[in-house]
Amino acid sequence: MRNMTGLAALLLFFAAAGPFAANAQAAKADVDKAITQASAALKKADSVGFAWRDTGKLIKEAQAAAEKGDSEKAMALAVAARKQGEAAYQQYLDQRNAGPRF
Repeated sequence: MRNMTGLAALLLFFAAAGPFAANAQAAKADVDKAITQASAALKKADSVGFAWRDTGKLIKEAQAAAEKGDSEKAMALAVAARKQGEAAYQQYLDQRNAGPRF
């Protein structure tokens, strides 16, 4: 009976841990996707010569945080980097025809 209680507790532990493992995998997938999107936004801005100075640094910091398992920090950095890349490209669009007025 005593072994049965231990077995039941062990099964309950693994059953409860299952969703956490699934959530961790989902969080990692979300972070990986966010980093990929940030890298694409940076590449697009860089392709027109408008990449901002710190965007690449943010992506590297996001990758480092993800490797350490800090999904929340990695996601925040990746989102900030993506927004910077998108804003840099928008800056290009807004200023591509700028020039002196006669």
